[in-house]
Amino acid sequence: MRRVAVALLAPLAVTVAVAGCGSSSSAAPTDNNAAVKISGTAGKAPTISIPSSAPGIKLVTKTLNKGSGRVLAPTDSYLANFTVELWRGKTHKLLFSSYKSTPQVLPVTIGLSGLQKAMSGVHVGSRVLAVLPPKFGYGPQGNSQVGVKPDDTLVWVIDVLQAFASTQGATGKHVTDGGGALPKVTVQTGTGPQIAIPKGNPPAKLIKTTLVQGTGTPVKAGQSIVVRYVASIWRTGKVFNDNWPTTQSPTSPPNVFQLGQLIPAWNTGLVGVPIGSRVMLVVPPAEGYGKTGQKSAGITPTDTLVFVIDILGTA
Repeated sequence: MRRVAVALLAPLAVTVAVAGCGSSSSAAPTDNNAAVKISGTAGKAPTISIPSSAPGIKLVTKTLNKGSGRVLAPTDSYLANFTVELWRGKTHKLLFSSYKSTPQVLPVTIGLSGLQKAMSGVHVGSRVLAVLPPKFGYGPQGNSQVGVKPDDTLVWVIDVLQAFASTQGATGKHVTDGGGALPKVTVQTGTGPQIAIPKGNPPAKLIKTTLVQGTGTPVKAGQSIVVRYVASIWRTGKVFNDNWPTTQSPTSPPNVFQLGQLIPAWNTGLVGVPIGSRVMLVVPPAEGYGKTGQKSAGITPTDTLVFVIDILGTA
């Protein structure tokens, strides 16, 4: 299910140009898209009733339940549970449901024009329906990774759980920047943390340093967390992974990861960390990628890694 979610979301940035422009959210009575019905309690997996006839051509968007949280800004990302049904001809089938796995983070400016319209002005806590004909979805190229053909209509039902500003990071009390025998971390307004690796050998054991002390609920073992992070290699000082927004991707969303399914240092080092915190982990090989390293990222089996992680929320 996780692979399907990645395939659904990963290609979206390249589909903006072909996804088409906006459309009225109201459909003519004879257009089958308006006949899609949703039942069930908001926050739980919905029951979706789709006509046993071919889909129409109209974009349909509707807020089924209005939440009481803040309104999503165009540059926000949002944590959501969602279900996607594929409607083809007179048949339909479930394409993906995060209710069976874990919530995902989506940018408001997702590369599906119909979904962008559906989420415009939505409050956190809302349940939203979006019936997307092809031109408001993946366009004429479809999405072969998940089996969406150029003529397929998609039905999305989305429960918005939390919202995150594009540059949102740690929100607690500053404690330290590190330094000395450990890396020093600096932050400029609107950008992610910068890591300066000191001269000398890295520590032999996992070191956890709280840079910013959050005031939220502590993270539990096995929990899914919403994070921004930067990762460097001690030996070279080079960043090998970074999910903060850039000039090229100003609305890049944070990531959701489940503890217990990550490298050992994350699985253990982030347990008990309050939401809102920024933590630096200095990770020896055995607590990172082990004897295999990660060749594609330039990580050898003997490399110590440095992660600076902002805990934005839990899923």
